[in-house]
Amino acid sequence: MGSSLVLGLGGTVDFEVHWDPRVLDGLARSYAIRVGELSATAPITDERSLVVTILAFVATGAGGEFFVESSETLERFASRFTTKVTLGGTGVRAGLALDQVGVATVQHLVSIDENVRRLLPASITSVCSATEDTLDPHLIVQYPAATVVRLVDGEVVSPAPNRLIFANDPPNREMAIAADLGDALADARVFLVSGFNTMQDHDLLVRRLGELTAAMVRLPEDALVYYEDAGFYVREFAETIRAHLLPWIDVYGMNEDELQEYVQRPVDLLDPDDVVAALAEVRRLIPAPVVVVHTRYWAIGVGPSAATTRTALDSAVRMAATRYRLGDVFDRADLDVTGELPRHPGGLAVVAAVEGAVPDAAGVAAHVIDTASPTTIGLGDTFVGGFLAGVVSRSEAPA
Repeated sequence: MGSSLVLGLGGTVDFEVHWDPRVLDGLARSYAIRVGELSATAPITDERSLVVTILAFVATGAGGEFFVESSETLERFASRFTTKVTLGGTGVRAGLALDQVGVATVQHLVSIDENVRRLLPASITSVCSATEDTLDPHLIVQYPAATVVRLVDGEVVSPAPNRLIFANDPPNREMAIAADLGDALADARVFLVSGFNTMQDHDLLVRRLGELTAAMVRLPEDALVYYEDAGFYVREFAETIRAHLLPWIDVYGMNEDELQEYVQRPVDLLDPDDVVAALAEVRRLIPAPVVVVHTRYWAIGVGPSAATTRTALDSAVRMAATRYRLGDVFDRADLDVTGELPRHPGGLAVVAAVEGAVPDAAGVAAHVIDTASPTTIGLGDTFVGGFLAGVVSRSEAPA
């Protein structure tokens, strides 16, 4: 087995806004936004339609990732709030989480600038397909539970905390594959693939998938390939990716929003029968050795190899919960503290029911976290980092 963890495919520079419902109040009223026009599917063409989309998701407590026609819209909106510049992308955030516990990674990047150079820790090295510096920020909106935003004719109250991502990012839409990715993969024990969700040109997507699989030929035979799903700008592209990559994928991960997109209906995450049915549906659609679904209540793997992932699932849940309660900075001691916290009763019931009903299933209930300022940004990415940390620790344990 190789020695490195290679994570990709694209990193981002994120503008994380500090949630302030008073600013949203002012925007909703200045744009005369009414409750009846809130929409989660309308195109985002300007600041008004951006606010409409944000409020539509706040009303349901859901999260997602969306294309915006102009980066100027994002910068204008962000300028109204206190904003922190961070690094994003599933591979990068998973790498940042692994850095917190002393695990070094190699990143595949498609863009670079002074922010990336300044914020990447020393433990993370990179291969990059960019030929010049560019900055196309992603807007990250994190809202808390029970936040209230007043509209012209009513109000919106969030039933749960969540995060929304908005972007117009040409390098990630083009997803150029670095010429030296194959060299990096030749020594990889793990390869994380994510990021194709932002692409919008089908012919280009097929070409990139061909370039990627050509590099993946260099992977050691026993390397683990983890694919993490995301909110696709063009949902049909997910099928193209499965057609090209499923033969390579060992673990196919997704969150609760993506699960519901695949089964095309709401799923009651605390109803064991509904969860069993949804997992069966997604398993038929995605016959990977393991399909992992991670939610706020539980994480469950289904498939022929699921039983081997329990340690990694527990590591993933613990790391994501630690980020939820502490934010960007934590260490192994903090993970140990999280591990002692109680498990969600409903999550325990769902996991027990699924394991009883599905022969090839393994699950872990989420921890109960009580914090006044939860971090919902990057939880899925941190989950992936925790899963890979569990894979590494398992591979290094005595036989």
